[in-house]
Amino acid sequence: MEFNIHLQILGIVFATGIIMGAVANKTNFCTMGAVSDWVNMGDAGRLRSWFLAIAVATLGVVALEAAGTVTIGTSTFPPYRTSNLAWLRYVLGGLMFGVGMTLASGCGNKTLVRIGGGNLKSLVVLAIASACAYAMLWTNFYDSVFGSLMSATTIDLASVGKTSQALGELSGIGNTAFGIALVAAVFVFAFSSRDFRGNFDNILGGVVIGITVIIGWYITGSEMGLAWKEFADFADVKPLRVETQSLTFISPMGDLARYVMNPADTSLINFGIMALSGVIVGSFLYSVVSGRFRIEWFVNLGDFANHAVGAVLMGIGGVLSMGCTIGQAVTGVSTLALGSVLTLVFIIAGAAGMMKFQYWRMMNET
Repeated sequence: MEFNIHLQILGIVFATGIIMGAVANKTNFCTMGAVSDWVNMGDAGRLRSWFLAIAVATLGVVALEAAGTVTIGTSTFPPYRTSNLAWLRYVLGGLMFGVGMTLASGCGNKTLVRIGGGNLKSLVVLAIASACAYAMLWTNFYDSVFGSLMSATTIDLASVGKTSQALGELSGIGNTAFGIALVAAVFVFAFSSRDFRGNFDNILGGVVIGITVIIGWYITGSEMGLAWKEFADFADVKPLRVETQSLTFISPMGDLARYVMNPADTSLINFGIMALSGVIVGSFLYSVVSGRFRIEWFVNLGDFANHAVGAVLMGIGGVLSMGCTIGQAVTGVSTLALGSVLTLVFIIAGAAGMMKFQYWRMMNET
């Protein structure tokens, strides 16, 4: 019976990933594209869609916590609300990830969607980013390169009487009130645009991505999630990462690399790997049904180099910042964590800065 709980969790998150991949493909939901549209064309449609996803996910978390159905707390994966505010991790990791996703033509989620659509360039990006994420997660690379600096710059909020970095607690008004205010502000921002209100795909993408994040929080943080954790505690075969969690894609890439090196050990197939796989399958199914499946490869060596460097920055930066444009900027922000907001800001800054640099270089080469 307990093992059935494990299979149910993995099955639900796989199905959720399929929905996410299909909808992201259909609606062209892309966080890198959102920043590009905004920076290069002044079009904030996809940016509003991204922020709508954040608002929907946040509303879901506020409702689940208010109802007592889910307790996010400080022991999630990643530890979004931890009282240790490792601000430099969020800033540096966010910048690296933003630059990387621009060079690699898409964030972690978009990389998976593009693979499902037949893009072999993104398959290379996945392989490189996975190897880098593996190094950050499962070797001493992080401790050797970043550990001492990050420890030295981490702020212990407990020293000032705060048990978490959730903005509701830091502001003193409570997470429910703060979350409702944030959701209202984002909804106003998103739907204040007539063009956005008339674009079904942008609305659909934002709403569905937000709901998939809510599903992740619900199945791992509710009574089902508690049963899953009990199974992990007592079963002979213990799956990895059974904390309360939702969708994120860079750490699962590192977990995927670990599993590929040990394919006989099926206990390494976890929540993140199933979500990642589901997005690829969902995108593939939509691409085939819609006739949009196309094989793509690198145009030249320079194209390969850009994607490879971008993949390295995404893999390292994504783990350093403890999440990507979905894992931190939607899932993390839905917990109202200050670090997640910092990561969101600096991902956008890194991407926008790289886009401006690419434009400057193009203009100076002509």
